[in-house]
Amino acid sequence: MPLTADVKIELAAVRDPRPTARVAELTALLRFSGGLHSIAGRVAVEAELESEGLARRVARELMEIYGVRPELAHVQASGGRAGGHFAVRVIEGGETLARQTGLLDQRRRPVRGLPNRLTTGSRGDLAAIWRGAFLAAGALSEPGRSAALEIACPSPEAAMALVGAAHRLGIAAKAREVRGAPRVVVRDGEAIRAALAEMGAARTASAWEELRQRREVRAGVNRLVNFDDANLRRSAQAAVAACARVERALEILGDEVPDHLREAGDLRLAHRDASLDELGHHADPPLTKDAVAGRIRRLLAMADKKAAADGIPDTESAVPAGLED
Repeated sequence: MPLTADVKIELAAVRDPRPTARVAELTALLRFSGGLHSIAGRVAVEAELESEGLARRVARELMEIYGVRPELAHVQASGGRAGGHFAVRVIEGGETLARQTGLLDQRRRPVRGLPNRLTTGSRGDLAAIWRGAFLAAGALSEPGRSAALEIACPSPEAAMALVGAAHRLGIAAKAREVRGAPRVVVRDGEAIRAALAEMGAARTASAWEELRQRREVRAGVNRLVNFDDANLRRSAQAAVAACARVERALEILGDEVPDHLREAGDLRLAHRDASLDELGHHADPPLTKDAVAGRIRRLLAMADKKAAADGIPDTESAVPAGLED
């Protein structure tokens, strides 16, 4: 997804100097890109990332914040991964790092969600959590009916922690299960723009919003065009039906048609596409549209009454198939 790549490139360049925000982002990155593993009976922290640049950044943050030296490895593509991915592993001192980042609790039990101290932190810390989670497992689709900002989550608890952080930022996010895997989804257009901006992808947020507005304007124009086409089609069908009934009425009544009703009928047949108001202007002397409508209505009623008495088809029978009300 081009948009997803754009967001991740922009987010990877964000550098929040506050220690708590750096910890929050790094912890979320580790949690949503792999987390804990057991290697040779030892607890290891591992992150699987899409780009070498992001992997090197995570390794650098681990060294600067926690003083550990991670291993970097290129993992060949398998399954649906095109081009492979990059792994950042900390084996020596992995358990200590896991406790420091909150991936393990004090009883050496894995934390299935996110450390409480992070999800109750400042606004900058909450934004850093979302930034780290998106860098690890986020995706953004283009504006439209199916527009969504999604983050794949390692557990339902992690999804709920991310939703809670979003709500504290004022962003409407929901936890979903897609094909058995937990996800956090933001679907509202304004909420997607706000989430991008909060994470630090201001440029992409602006571009996404501009694209969304353009598509909404285009969709609105298309709706109006379709609406006008439908109205024109209905008007044309109504005119055809009305003229067919008037012709049949004049045929049924013959010489029995009162002059003022015949005049209204002749006007309808002479100006088949005109509105009732326009028909009134063609009359001599001019008539109001209500007067024209009333005369045509009486002409049809008189003809239908005579047709019923004579046992012959009425004016409705003259309406072409498919144009009946």
